[in-house]
Amino acid sequence: MSFTFVFRKITRDLAKVNTCHVQSLHTGLQLLAADKSLLMKLRKNTGYTFINCKKALEKFDNDMAQAETWLNEQAQKEGWNKANKLEGRKAKEGLIGLFMGDKAAVMVEVNCETDFVARNEKFQQLVKEVAHATLAHHWNKTQSQGGYVKSVLVGDELNKLSLEAGASLSDRVALTIGRLGENLSVRRAVAVGVPAEWNIGSYVHGGVSGQTEVAMGRYGALVVFQGGEEGAQEVLGRKLGQHIVGESPVSLGNMDDLPCGESETRLLPQTFLGDPSRTVAQFLKGQQARVLDFVRFQCGETASEEAK
Repeated sequence: MSFTFVFRKITRDLAKVNTCHVQSLHTGLQLLAADKSLLMKLRKNTGYTFINCKKALEKFDNDMAQAETWLNEQAQKEGWNKANKLEGRKAKEGLIGLFMGDKAAVMVEVNCETDFVARNEKFQQLVKEVAHATLAHHWNKTQSQGGYVKSVLVGDELNKLSLEAGASLSDRVALTIGRLGENLSVRRAVAVGVPAEWNIGSYVHGGVSGQTEVAMGRYGALVVFQGGEEGAQEVLGRKLGQHIVGESPVSLGNMDDLPCGESETRLLPQTFLGDPSRTVAQFLKGQQARVLDFVRFQCGETASEEAK
């Protein structure tokens, strides 16, 4: 075999390699151009960083569904890792969430470390999901029961609740911890359901603007009552809720109880916040109504403060 022949063969092979390289590079540029629109869409859908979204698309050849699934799985793992690291850090800020349904209502407390995170949309979305999950659990558990039904959830009962997407509440909390970088906890929840002739009043203080579906704030109250002027029960329920938030009663008392001054902790003999000339019981008599039960939440309150 002559030297000239070998040289020509090597030259032809190099030309082929260069051509393939240019074609691959050109194709690669086309993919990157296509990736840009997919990247923007993936970021908008998921909220994850540019780098992570780009990595996911490259890993799955621009398959949006697989990329989003992988991102969620990675975020869940990172969330649990971060949740384990942050466990034990004090979380006394946060929000009370209150949702009114058809003759049913729920109130939840979700805590974080700072007021800054409490104002974050992702945190507020978590509060919404906890409220909806609590109400769904209440309906599933009590649909065969009649009359007044009250469900109180804390600890593991809350963490095991299922969300609409099928994930557990504990997984969603861990995912949100991973995104926000603070310790979070779902502290407690209560759900009430009443018969047709009863009413539920509600009030949230220190409200979050823009939240209409689930009212949110630092304080919240639910009050179950009968009677009141037809068509005015919502206003009556709000006035009673305002009083409960403002005066912090810890028990109901009786309609004929005598008040014992400013230290009174029974609701009915307390001086009514909306009319200091009357007690709550006297106000209710004038409205032809009676309170049957109430619940008050204050965000971050200690166990001793709850018992007061």
